[in-house]
Amino acid sequence: MFTGIWRELNYLIQHKWDLCLVTLAPLFIVVLFSCMFAQGKPEHLPIAIIDQDQSTLSRNIERYIALNHTLHIKDQTQSQDEAERLLNQNKIWGYVHIPSGAEQRLVQAKDAEISIVFNQSYFSIGNAISSAMLASTLEALANFMGKDYLENDIPYLDVPTPNVKISPLYNPELNYELYLEPYMIPAILHLLMCCCVAFSVGQELKYKTTKQWLNDQTFAQAILSKNLVYILIFSAWTWLWMIWLVGIRGWFVAGHLWLILLGQVFFYSAYAFISTVIVLITKDLSKTFGLIAVYGGSSLSFAGVTLPLNNAPLFTKFWAHIIPYTPYAKLQTEQWVIGSPVASSITPLIVLLIYVIFYFSLAVFLFKKYIKGMQA
Repeated sequence: MFTGIWRELNYLIQHKWDLCLVTLAPLFIVVLFSCMFAQGKPEHLPIAIIDQDQSTLSRNIERYIALNHTLHIKDQTQSQDEAERLLNQNKIWGYVHIPSGAEQRLVQAKDAEISIVFNQSYFSIGNAISSAMLASTLEALANFMGKDYLENDIPYLDVPTPNVKISPLYNPELNYELYLEPYMIPAILHLLMCCCVAFSVGQELKYKTTKQWLNDQTFAQAILSKNLVYILIFSAWTWLWMIWLVGIRGWFVAGHLWLILLGQVFFYSAYAFISTVIVLITKDLSKTFGLIAVYGGSSLSFAGVTLPLNNAPLFTKFWAHIIPYTPYAKLQTEQWVIGSPVASSITPLIVLLIYVIFYFSLAVFLFKKYIKGMQA
């Protein structure tokens, strides 16, 4: 088996492009996404304020919006057409419209008719900017009514008011470095690993070198030795990236680190054996890469990480449960962010192990069948 591992390492050393796929390409991916999400969350997103009221209330809203780090007042105007033009040109992400007479209607307990418009075609930015504009506007309204209006018109009364405490847990600031990066890196690296494994196995079939690949090994050892090289390489890249994120950036692991590392080995193993199975079935690299793109490329979207699976169509739920990325994402979230007990993450770990055993056994069976077909 060690002979098979050394043979695969020698293959990578002799073929520079293949070597780049397991060295420079993962490095580029890690550096790219680490830089992309290092800021944490979008800030100073440009918006406009349409102030047609020119009142104390409108100035209070402007002040509160200016204090919000998520927002940046790019333009103040009295023309809604001008704000719409800036919005259509993507120069602003939204605007707050304060119509004439808003303050007067508010103090008369009427609808102030203040409106908030934002660009929702960019989902994440749309949510961030809408929440920030709404929170700042409501704070400004409360401050105006309490200090600028009611305080001057109603005598002081020491009346207790109910308080509601809202506590977002685990990632209260919705920091993208903690929210997206831990999912993006494994999602892209596992797809790259699938391509490397598929190409390596495909080359053996193309150049009829399967007997050299077998080389006095059992069929199971031959499959394992080839795949193990890529499993360990991409696991190592993932661990180096985790050292950056946990040790340097400070996103500590709330649960058990060993569970995450073990889950990653099972995760990469499952996809490596899946790639081997696909190549041995199709015996065609073009078809293999196409199937890998569909199966592995859909992992992030169908795992319930970025898009919810609640009320999803039956096919979506079915697809989510036949990809190894789904249990891995669950395990990683429970152990890295939430800090769940070990018992909670045993189930996704066992599911990953089942994937590994099933696809490894299938790969061994197909390889044995292929060798016997050659001999016949």
